[in-house]
Amino acid sequence: MLALLFSLTTTLSFAKENTMSEPSKVKLTTSLGVITIQLNPEKAPISAANFLTYVKEGFYDGTIFHRVIPDFMAQGGGFDTSFTQKAVHAPIKNEANNGLANKRGTLAMARTNVPDSATGQFFINLKDNTFLNHTSPTPSGWGYAVFGEVIEGMDVVDAMAKAPTGNRGGHQDVPKTDIVVEKAEVVE
Repeated sequence: MLALLFSLTTTLSFAKENTMSEPSKVKLTTSLGVITIQLNPEKAPISAANFLTYVKEGFYDGTIFHRVIPDFMAQGGGFDTSFTQKAVHAPIKNEANNGLANKRGTLAMARTNVPDSATGQFFINLKDNTFLNHTSPTPSGWGYAVFGEVIEGMDVVDAMAKAPTGNRGGHQDVPKTDIVVEKAEVVE
């Protein structure tokens, strides 16, 4: 019995060590410049791991920021340059109750009206958007899960907000000139 307990403790210790060494920085090379993101796997483990999965698969390469609203946010991760929606993994649990706020420069998971519907799309807050924060575990109070923050390249994000937008493919606020994620890669 003692040997079994020791074996389990060693395995759990190793698993914890592996989790702690998980990468936490991602570089998005866009058509407007480079954005470096610090993920927060401690407070948003599901959302950070989900984002990393898509990055490691090359999913974001060639996608566009398809919705940009000045003084609000820039959303990407769902469409390619032909405005074709990309196939995604199953939705993840909403972690908006993790204590992280939708403040300027943070990344949050985009979703539908269903709280646990986030997949590959994310957005970068262009200002403090407190109305997107978790307030209660109800459909209207769940909020949007913050899982990272821009640590370099906020000037690139601000440049997105200055791009002229219009309607495309049944969507509004689409940049008239594609803002492309040329490459998304783990840098740490």
